[in-house]
Amino acid sequence: QVQLVESGGGLVQAGASLRLSCAASGRFISGYTMGWFRQAPGKEQEFVAGLSWRAGGTDYADSVEGRFTISRDNAKNTVYLQMNSLKPEDTAVYYCASRGGNGISRSPALYSTWGQGTQVTVSS
Repeated sequence: QVQLVESGGGLVQAGASLRLSCAASGRFISGYTMGWFRQAPGKEQEFVAGLSWRAGGTDYADSVEGRFTISRDNAKNTVYLQMNSLKPEDTAVYYCASRGGNGISRSPALYSTWGQGTQVTVSS
């Protein structure tokens, strides 16, 4: 069973950057598909970015395309989300999740393991 721990959230001003980390333990996550999701107060959880570990493919929500980058470090068993040009509407709790297989899904229901979340707050 894999465990996921996010870190790197914080309070920043609009236009700033943050890098979130998702460290996996318990087993290597090569072969898994990793996703970043977020949930703002009063809103549903939404897909942000996904990465197919084995195939290397990525997918991004339209709202973050060109600003956010998902990447991996095989040696550290860690997935990152580099967030640039942050906007107040990016404010949310960000979650890392994993699912077996190569297919990136935008549906949270298809991810079996979740981290505890990290808060990102962007002030205007």
